[in-house]
Amino acid sequence: MGPPSQLMVNAVEAQLKDIVQNLYNLVVQPFDHQGNATQDAMKREIQSLVENLVKLSQTAPSVHIDIPPEVTTYVESSRNPDVFTREFVELVQRMNQMLKGRSEAYRLMRDTLAKDIMSAIPVLKDHVVQVVETTGDTITT
Repeated sequence: MGPPSQLMVNAVEAQLKDIVQNLYNLVVQPFDHQGNATQDAMKREIQSLVENLVKLSQTAPSVHIDIPPEVTTYVESSRNPDVFTREFVELVQRMNQMLKGRSEAYRLMRDTLAKDIMSAIPVLKDHVVQVVETTGDTITT
């Protein structure tokens, strides 16, 4: 078994699934209305829904999950949180590509500058090699 918080999350998840099933049953039953039998079934389903909602209201406060405010705002605007996640991942990928390009450009500039300094001022060659090695690279001459 997992930690207590994970057990509570699992319990709340199961309760939410039960509530969704209750709501689904309530939506489906009127389509095949059979008179009193359907009314009785709907009454039982509503009672079950209320019981599940009471259980959820008792269990849910003990579950602590941090949800970013951006996601909450996104959902409150009737948008799909999966779309938010996809857009976020795409944004992170673009930023990673941009930062990788920048770091490669800085590396090329460092190497070019190091070679130019070594060719223009040979006395500084040891210092330039030391600076390049300090940055975690080696210079190719």
